[in-house]
Amino acid sequence: MSASSQSSAMLPEERRTAASLALIYMVRMLGLFIILPVFALFAADFENSTPFLMGLALGIYGLLQALLQIPFGLLSDKIGRKRTITIGLLLMAVGSVVAAMSDTIYGVIVGRALQGSGAITAALMALAADLTRDEQRTKMMAMLGASIGLSFILALLLGPVLINVFSISMIFWFTAMTAILALVLLHTAVPDPQQSGFRADTSAKVASLGALFTHPELRRLNISIFFLHLLITATFVAVPLMLLDVGMDKSSHWKVYISTMLGSVLFMVPMLILAERYRRMRLVLLLCVVGMLVTQLLFVALPATLMALLLSVLLFFMFLNTLESLLPSLVSRIAPAGSRGGASGVYSSCQFLGAFVGGAGGGWVLGAAGSSGLFLAMSVVCVLWFAAMFRFKPPRTLASHRRKLTPEEQARGSAMRDELASLPGVEEVYLSVEEGAAYMKVDKQRFQPAAS
Repeated sequence: MSASSQSSAMLPEERRTAASLALIYMVRMLGLFIILPVFALFAADFENSTPFLMGLALGIYGLLQALLQIPFGLLSDKIGRKRTITIGLLLMAVGSVVAAMSDTIYGVIVGRALQGSGAITAALMALAADLTRDEQRTKMMAMLGASIGLSFILALLLGPVLINVFSISMIFWFTAMTAILALVLLHTAVPDPQQSGFRADTSAKVASLGALFTHPELRRLNISIFFLHLLITATFVAVPLMLLDVGMDKSSHWKVYISTMLGSVLFMVPMLILAERYRRMRLVLLLCVVGMLVTQLLFVALPATLMALLLSVLLFFMFLNTLESLLPSLVSRIAPAGSRGGASGVYSSCQFLGAFVGGAGGGWVLGAAGSSGLFLAMSVVCVLWFAAMFRFKPPRTLASHRRKLTPEEQARGSAMRDELASLPGVEEVYLSVEEGAAYMKVDKQRFQPAAS
């Protein structure tokens, strides 16, 4: 086998690591997502429950995730990836037990907050980077990203099925068990990295966060993921109750979610092809935001029948899944050279903050104005979202390239950066002093790695 073919395929250890980390990521996110389709149906069983507190219990994990995502990533640079991930998974397990044993809505809120405080996404990404070669890192990150989508689908399926057999408390016990399973996988199936530390493509650099927050296109994407997850959580505050109102038994809700989720793929695939192959990224993004606006209005305008609700949920998943597929890849492409880790951290924090606002705010609006008032408020959110995205500029098709520098090259500093910047096809260069590496954004058609 040639060297080029070896570098284009994952090694057996990398495949095992990728599968194990993806499974850890999946079961961790499953534990957070699984109550989304069912909690609104049973929140009234808890003492002191109100629509606002119900929504707060749904979304509070997002606030802790948003606040602690970057600190946990920095902690993993200091004390090690596995130790940090272990702390996060233990917090998730403890929070799940607290929620499972609670009789009041306040206990559930505390438990969900503890679940969310184990913000291990950045640490998992960094561990994945430590255990894979540079040329395989994109595949690894794609597998981890896909595991989030799979966990969301499983949550829509398992939540209503489990609640039909067990109690809402058992859902939280299930979440605790997924955290323990993830711990076992972490310490038995995932190898220890030979070396770990700051990596600009997976870790956040505090000094650069200000520039990432003010980057115009990244800011638009951060606003987009904030609004998208606000809409997701707010929707699951109301839709389960609306399904009950149109006569659908609690045990059958999973059929609605799975059928509409699968049906949405028929729309998502051609939209992704239009965006990527035909370079209509801005058009597709704006269409999806307008589609979200139309969906929110349909929740209000259509008659209260099962078929009308099925149509609205189907449209919701069509646009949601398309956006969830496009937005993360755009962040990776637009992030300046050497800043992908920080850009992803800010993006994830905005995503979880949106879940918090959608849960707490959605519950409050539901209690004050009912489901119609909630969806009208979400329509206003969509209008603001469209305004924010209207001037979005799609990125050029550039690839990321990392080059390890010799001590002599590191000593040359800015002269070395200028030399790399002058190579054919190199558009951006960032020198990472901490790791002795250069990160470049390159035009693959003109760039020749051997020349660097």
